[in-house]
Amino acid sequence: MPHIRTEFRPFNEVIDIANKLEMVEFVAVEKDNKEILFGLNYKNEKFLLVYRAIEFGALLKYEKITRPLKLATLKEALEKLCTELGLEIIDSNIATTRQKPPLFASKYYKKIESFTDIEFPCDNVSIEVGFGSGRHILYQANTNPDTLYIGIEIHTPSAQQLLKQIEIQNLTNIWVVNYDARLFFEMLPSNLATQIFVHFPVPWDKKPLRRVISGSFTNEALRILDKNGTLELRTDSDLYYKYALDVFSLLPRLSMGVNKNHALPVMSKYEARWVRQEKDIYDVVIKCEDKSAKKEEEYNFLFSDFGYNISLKDIISKESNIYEDYFVHFESIYMMDTIGIVIKCAFGSFERPEHKYIILGANNVEYYPSLPIASKSNYNAHLKIKEFLNVNNH
Repeated sequence: MPHIRTEFRPFNEVIDIANKLEMVEFVAVEKDNKEILFGLNYKNEKFLLVYRAIEFGALLKYEKITRPLKLATLKEALEKLCTELGLEIIDSNIATTRQKPPLFASKYYKKIESFTDIEFPCDNVSIEVGFGSGRHILYQANTNPDTLYIGIEIHTPSAQQLLKQIEIQNLTNIWVVNYDARLFFEMLPSNLATQIFVHFPVPWDKKPLRRVISGSFTNEALRILDKNGTLELRTDSDLYYKYALDVFSLLPRLSMGVNKNHALPVMSKYEARWVRQEKDIYDVVIKCEDKSAKKEEEYNFLFSDFGYNISLKDIISKESNIYEDYFVHFESIYMMDTIGIVIKCAFGSFERPEHKYIILGANNVEYYPSLPIASKSNYNAHLKIKEFLNVNNH
């Protein structure tokens, strides 16, 4: 985690300087006076840095919830803010190498927020969840140039590696999304895809709630698939195979096929290892038999008609508020140097929570640095947050 350890400088001095810097949008101090929060707008990226007193000096680091996509930008901002604040560096783990290309500097990388309103360049769309080394999706994209392949991968180095291969192989029909597939699916329109591949997902035998295959995921997948489209699970795990059969069998209407130890035209290095070990490989394919209704939900995550009330800092409880299919938890409260407060909160789905900051200024309330993902659980939590903050929005 990029950070700089410095000699301690009193909070009031740091705040006075920070408020005069062009790169700093706002400054807020944690309610218990433990740390300062800086809202930065640097090279068209919005994110937060934290200044905190520690045993031997102070620590200047990024707030991981708001980390910018380009790591080089983050490191530059840390160095620049440290210099501007006049902080004396003790040590640092930052070694900026500006010669290297920035993280995700590719037109084939797509932010999840882009899918709120995005045009798909191909009539045929296929999706691969957890593409790993990328061999399968690269093979498919090369074989089917008229199909757009959307690869979803939560492991950042794998996403970076696929983007490199896209450039090397001169492909134009792959998009890379570095995010949780379960949330991403809620952003996609109905009847979009002809294929969804889920090859060798992490089994999570000890934490089955973390498995990507679930009832809700399968229902979303079938909504996204066009009529006769298929969801293909491929796994070497006996437990995952049997678990998936149970999940799929709960569907009210089902067309399903099972294959065992059928070879594909392309094989990952891990699958090759499992084959050498004579492990069984299972394929479970379910077919979407009907067109789905158009996705009609339009979630408004904006705040309006708000009157700032300084008593909120004393009213808001840090206890988790649990509801049937979502939760709201206010984690920390920061007082802005100008009129207002900043609240760090977690909310939404239990399986895949959203983490955001909420800025409550004299004349506006907004999520920082971006709006929540447009999912049903996030929207329900948003409505509850407005109740807690006494925000009336119609």
